[in-house]
Amino acid sequence: MARIISGITSTGKLTLGNYLGAINNFLKLQEKHELLIFVANLHGLTLPIKAQALKENIRDIAAWYFAAGIMPNKTHIFIQSDVLAHTQLGYVLLCNSYVGELERMTQYKDKSQKMTNQNKTISIPTGILAYPTLMAADILLYDADFVPVGIDQTQHLELTKTLATRMNNTYKTQLFKVPKIIVDQQAQKIMSLQDPTKKMSKSDDNLKNTIFLSDNKQEVTDKITKAVTDSENIIKFDPQRKPGVSNLLTIYASITNKNIKTCEQYFSNHNYGFLKKEVIKVINNLLEPMQKKQQALINEKLSQLVEYLQQGAAFANKIATKKLNFVENIIGINFIEKEK
Repeated sequence: MARIISGITSTGKLTLGNYLGAINNFLKLQEKHELLIFVANLHGLTLPIKAQALKENIRDIAAWYFAAGIMPNKTHIFIQSDVLAHTQLGYVLLCNSYVGELERMTQYKDKSQKMTNQNKTISIPTGILAYPTLMAADILLYDADFVPVGIDQTQHLELTKTLATRMNNTYKTQLFKVPKIIVDQQAQKIMSLQDPTKKMSKSDDNLKNTIFLSDNKQEVTDKITKAVTDSENIIKFDPQRKPGVSNLLTIYASITNKNIKTCEQYFSNHNYGFLKKEVIKVINNLLEPMQKKQQALINEKLSQLVEYLQQGAAFANKIATKKLNFVENIIGINFIEKEK
């Protein structure tokens, strides 16, 4: 059975894009693989965030996982900071990386360009630069066979593979398993509703761009009704010429588990109004039962949620501690070898 590791950063509320691009894929993977999923709360510190907001995000994201159908008897879900080996190995990997390769990361360049203060000085948090080495530790601790990612994270995964190979060669030992990348080709990228040339994001300042998993029926209706299309009124999948319409088709196809061609045929004799009504219907049918389960976990069943996370952390700690001890013994940190 292959081992798979993945996580979602605890910044902002989860979106429909998070569900269709990641969580929906987990539901399939948990049936055939050993799946570990973590709430990446340490990554949530790379940019300023209020303590209470971070606490609520961690709780809510964990609850969404289980509400979406991830089963605690099949999948091990835990909070990143509950496994201290993540930060310890993250520092080891940081010491084996180069400033230049970290500065070349696209997300670092994008985020650092937005850090100019009012007085024209630039203050770039170090965590943004070091983020990819902690992400590499998240993966390499578990000797993961596969890592499911969105297309925007593939560069970080390539760095993970580079660091693993580099250290294996440096110490002439198989310190780390080099993981393979899984990209969900159908629903790998759900786009912004108002600007369908960019990805739907939980940190978007314009709330009209994003469907959150917590949105009620009216909010979903308003956002999809106002979603950008074009003037042709022809429903066709063409991301280059018709990004807005293509995004709505992708959402519909992903939720209904139909291929794009089938959806194009279904909508071929209809207008954009009909397309939007159908998209609204399937989104609300998806979200309503999930929302009820998520709220129950946060309110009446909070102790059950905590228990699930503690079980997940206990499982993860066994694997991670063993791996960290092995690495530290090999690289010379421990003058008395720890138990492998």
